[in-house]
Amino acid sequence: MKKKGTKYILEGAVIAAIYAALTIALAPISYGPMQVRISEALTVLPVFTPAAIPGLFIGCFVSNIVGPYGAVDMICGSLATLIAALLTYKLKKKIWLAPLPPVVVNGIVIGCMLHFAYGVPNLPACMAWVAVGEAVACYAIGMPLIKLFEKYKGVFE
Repeated sequence: MKKKGTKYILEGAVIAAIYAALTIALAPISYGPMQVRISEALTVLPVFTPAAIPGLFIGCFVSNIVGPYGAVDMICGSLATLIAALLTYKLKKKIWLAPLPPVVVNGIVIGCMLHFAYGVPNLPACMAWVAVGEAVACYAIGMPLIKLFEKYKGVFE
């Protein structure tokens, strides 16, 4: 990762703001066991800039402050997004795999959180529902974002 200057901070802040705005604006589908958090499409951005890693973490944290699950989601959900962003950054040379870490990490972490902390029944089904919603956001929206931004890849570095 490069030195963290003004451009890095600005990129991260913009990503955080967009993530939070999308999540909160689309709140009815952004939270719960059957969710499609459209903002999760942005989890592909570490492919282009490491500034997306803290940006996604902060955006998710802000979104979870106003979400229905409180402190547990602020911690678990935000850390899941952070871990997924770090793994996506590591896969930046394998574009087709880049959306996979958010699908797997959020499926496991958020599925477990919903089951153990909030009593959503049937752990495997809960994990699967979260992963399916994540896959919709990350592959159906995130992959086209990757293709759109590929031609600007050098701009973000």
